[in-house]
Amino acid sequence: MTEDEKPLGERMKLPWRQMPIGGTAFQPGSSTEYKTGDWRIIKKPVIDHKRCIMCLLCWIFCPDVSITRSPDQVEIDYYHCKGCGICSAECPVRCISMVEE
Repeated sequence: MTEDEKPLGERMKLPWRQMPIGGTAFQPGSSTEYKTGDWRIIKKPVIDHKRCIMCLLCWIFCPDVSITRSPDQVEIDYYHCKGCGICSAECPVRCISMVEE
């Protein structure tokens, strides 16, 4: 089996001296594959949907694209949310609060 035929998990376990130089991608993908929500340490954002006016500022300012929107409400993707609090700070009606996990 060649290196390219091995599963990604096996290829990522290379010793540092065997890793390719310069951030070579083993296969196409994106950061959506990685659970970055585990980085969240203290607080997570919670939306009070009754107070939300759907201005979408939280969705616009979220640096991790962790706010998803539908026609009638926004939701937080805790799988990717790092708990930075930008959504809470930008909300004009303060319907997003940061709560301890």
